[in-house]
Amino acid sequence: MSINLLDLDGEGLAAFVASLDEKPFRARQVKRWMHRLGESDFSRMSDIAKPLREKLARTACVSPPRIVSDSLARDGTRKWLLDVGKGNAVDAVFIPETNRGTLCISTQAGCTLACQFCSTGRQGFNRNLSVSEIIGQLWLANRELGATPGGERVISNVVLMGMGEPLLNFDNTVSALKLMIDEDAYGLSRRRVTLSTSGIVPMIDRLAAECPVALAVSLHAPNDALRDTLMPINRKYPLAELLAACLRYLERAPRDFITFEYVMLEGVNDAEEHARQLVDLVSRVPCKINLIPFNPFPNSGFVRSPRRVIER
Repeated sequence: MSINLLDLDGEGLAAFVASLDEKPFRARQVKRWMHRLGESDFSRMSDIAKPLREKLARTACVSPPRIVSDSLARDGTRKWLLDVGKGNAVDAVFIPETNRGTLCISTQAGCTLACQFCSTGRQGFNRNLSVSEIIGQLWLANRELGATPGGERVISNVVLMGMGEPLLNFDNTVSALKLMIDEDAYGLSRRRVTLSTSGIVPMIDRLAAECPVALAVSLHAPNDALRDTLMPINRKYPLAELLAACLRYLERAPRDFITFEYVMLEGVNDAEEHARQLVDLVSRVPCKINLIPFNPFPNSGFVRSPRRVIER
């Protein structure tokens, strides 16, 4: 059975190539061909010795998820639905802007956290994505956007804000993050890779130690009582613990602020008193607050706050 090389981070690929009795620089060559140049056919990896190409063809493959659908919106946003097996599918979304191109990727099929305002949370959890299914979203997007082999970078930023809680798929997520920032792979700056979490406090500390990238925290409420109802994870990791973890994270973070995300729900968390509580809550944490209009879905029970309320 062949091994999917997209499942291996730099260390894993080096170990695999060493198991083929090849020198370490060969692993870097393979990595560049796979990730930086988007090549999946070993026979086309022209500066790699033919015997190694033949070994790779016998023992390995480069296999990203399968694209089910590819849609392009009028504003240039491009969305891929990807088959990750056993009836599960996830989205990857490319958002073009004037000075950057951002890819939003998923880390789980479904989600365990059951946030009340999130359609994914209502659907339940199926499984964690593998490394190849996470990094494969970036691999495919680069290919589909025509960014390979080389030329001007189309994807300048990656945000882990799609389906799932990245820190509950910690090992696979970190392996994918390491590939994103690896100069021989995608070469993204840590400042341009953002992980969004609902607030898994011990894993925030682990991320700071193992692979610190820009951090966004799904806050959505300015006090524990309200956050308990909207986000059950708050009962395990309340706001005081979460904000303390954010301060610890900043000691190692590539950016000097945390982004707090706050979905605006009419009559739930959008009163002036909520705004005052929010400012007081985060006053000790260097941060930016992103007010997000609620994205309605059937039977959600929530309504988007009016624009005048969001902008006031």
